[in-house]
Amino acid sequence: MTGTLVAARRVVRRPGVVVGAGGLVLLAVAAFAGPLVLSYSHDQQNLGAILASPSPAHPLGTARLGEDMLALCLRGLQKSLLIGLLAAGLTTVVSAVVGTLAGYLGGLTDRVLMIVVDILLVLPPILVVAVLSPTLREQSWLVLVLLIAGFQWMVTARVVRARARSLRSAGYVVAAEDMGASTARIVTRHLLPQMVPLLVIDCTLNVASAVLAEAGLSYFGFGVQPPDVSLGTLVATGTGSALTFPWVFLAPVGFLAATVLASATLGEGLRDDEVHR
Repeated sequence: MTGTLVAARRVVRRPGVVVGAGGLVLLAVAAFAGPLVLSYSHDQQNLGAILASPSPAHPLGTARLGEDMLALCLRGLQKSLLIGLLAAGLTTVVSAVVGTLAGYLGGLTDRVLMIVVDILLVLPPILVVAVLSPTLREQSWLVLVLLIAGFQWMVTARVVRARARSLRSAGYVVAAEDMGASTARIVTRHLLPQMVPLLVIDCTLNVASAVLAEAGLSYFGFGVQPPDVSLGTLVATGTGSALTFPWVFLAPVGFLAATVLASATLGEGLRDDEVHR
């Protein structure tokens, strides 16, 4: 427990960790608690205030049908954060399991898993999504989570595999094997705990990349579908008005940039702590 407290105190002394974590917490609170205190819902139309500029009644202005931009952005941020967090978590789990099994077991298992990794690395994600888009349009946004995670885990799996191969000959692993421990026990009790710092850093950075991936896919019409909204769909909708009614475009872009920067800053802060440990 003392060691954990010491590590936690060391981590929170990193400015990047404090700024990044604080930013993510504030964004999450705004996304999930903000709509509860706003006087407008994200789908409430006000035909008397169409494309109104920012004002005390509408701090970020209104959209094409009079929807409050702040309410829309908070709703979009909520969906983008959910997709980013779920996709990053799933990516980390898959890369940890595949990389550890490939590195520890070696042989045929390693070759087969690495062939799968190589094939997925070669496939262009946007082309796959374009081919599948007619089917995806009718599916839940959870399918988008699976799709994003499916194209993000490969590089991390290779890093985990290299780490697992180096630990395969460690004394405690060899001792566990001599005592008859199963593969599952060795992987879960002796190998994966050694990967935790790497996986935490990777998961944090993957949140930023997953949010960007969702925004890109939604921008091109492959992601979140109407009537639901995400930051990507709001950016896409506001692009045509970027010069005439800039708040419709800049508001979601600002929330998207803040989310990506907070996640990336937290990840970089954790990585710096790991490097200087």
